[in-house]
Amino acid sequence: MPERSTAWLNDPEDPFWERPGPTPAQRRNDVLGTAAFLAVALFSAVLVHSYAGVPETEEPWLMYVGVSALILPLAVRRRYPVGVLLASSVLFFAFYYISIAAAFLLAYQVAYFAALYAAVAWARDRSAMLTALSAVIGCMALWLVVELTITQAYAEIVQAQEPVDGPLPQVLAVQLHAGLVNVVYFGGAVLAGRASWRSALQRHRLAGQAERIREQSAEIARRAVVDERMRIARELHDVVAHHVSVIGIQAGAARKVLDRDPAAAAAALRTVEEASRTAVGEMRQLLGVLRAEDENGDAPTGRGPDPGLADIAALAQRHAENGLAVDVRTVEAVPGDLGRVPAGLGLSVFRCAQESLSNVIRHSTATTASLVLRTGHGPDGPWIELEVLDGGSPRSGTEGTGFGLQGLRERVRLHGGEAEIGPRSGRPGWRVRVRCPLPADGPPDGAAAPAPVGGSGA
Repeated sequence: MPERSTAWLNDPEDPFWERPGPTPAQRRNDVLGTAAFLAVALFSAVLVHSYAGVPETEEPWLMYVGVSALILPLAVRRRYPVGVLLASSVLFFAFYYISIAAAFLLAYQVAYFAALYAAVAWARDRSAMLTALSAVIGCMALWLVVELTITQAYAEIVQAQEPVDGPLPQVLAVQLHAGLVNVVYFGGAVLAGRASWRSALQRHRLAGQAERIREQSAEIARRAVVDERMRIARELHDVVAHHVSVIGIQAGAARKVLDRDPAAAAAALRTVEEASRTAVGEMRQLLGVLRAEDENGDAPTGRGPDPGLADIAALAQRHAENGLAVDVRTVEAVPGDLGRVPAGLGLSVFRCAQESLSNVIRHSTATTASLVLRTGHGPDGPWIELEVLDGGSPRSGTEGTGFGLQGLRERVRLHGGEAEIGPRSGRPGWRVRVRCPLPADGPPDGAAAPAPVGGSGA
């Protein structure tokens, strides 16, 4: 039985947890609150003394001493909960016989209830608290039985009153009422204290979980920074290394022929100039692109070359394996246009296609989609266009953060292009269209992206 009582008052999952003691602010509030409570209680005692008086058999000042003696220990009820419970219990029983007027004051009963509550709510040694509480309740039960049955004190009170014709005998009704009041009184204090103790335990657990989450978030952020640095290093190496190599070779050649063949040296220096500009441009594009996190999880690991237009067919095949059949088509205004796309632009177009198809799987009920790569010529020069269409409905409960589409728009803006993203007009589904300008001539380094193979990803 004691073990079951201890388990009920404690928590089976954390039986050895100890509630932290009160903070300095709580201790100060306990003292101030007790002082205020004592002032109200004494004023209440004055009122009772004034309109009801006190029994002729006792001195009036004992009522004031009794209520003060029971309230004052509450100032340290959270620091010494078990000690306050024991002291209050002794005073509670003693003043019942010393000053019955004090015992029947409401403040007297409230003070003892607070002592019971604080013991259950704040005791760090749960075994000591359970022992003290059991002793107090046992003594109270024994005392109540003696008062109701042996001393006949309540029977004498009833006999002094006018007879009442009720459903139960007056003495029995008084005995049952006294027992019920005490059960509710002590049971309410214990239940309220237990609820407070468990609430503190729950706050402790939540604080621990929050701390672990903060630590894990910090570790994830640290790892993300390290991973991002490695990814940036790989991306910069893959895109810029070739240009730097060209610059080194051409600069060395220019130095060697500068005196013998000035024309050849000038041509080599022009190549260095063009390669430098291209390298700086693509490096700026990559630094902007790398700000947007890739949320798809199916990007290449960086061990090979960056993906480009030639990898779109394989991308469609991977999505087909995930349940989305993708029809890939290419429309070139001039044959070979797609082969003139610079590697940096090809990477961005690939990422846009990747994000668009992944969004179809994540946020749409569609099982098919179409992907069209177009090239054309306008007043401002040649352009490349990517269009991804699906005919599905929005999938419930899959609202995204918008970071992916924001990154897509940033990629397009870095190349001087434009993006149109939204529902299809007049029919179900979603449409993503991006258009970016193409350079008038091929890349200076000759690194063109192979054209994708058209067909279906099914």
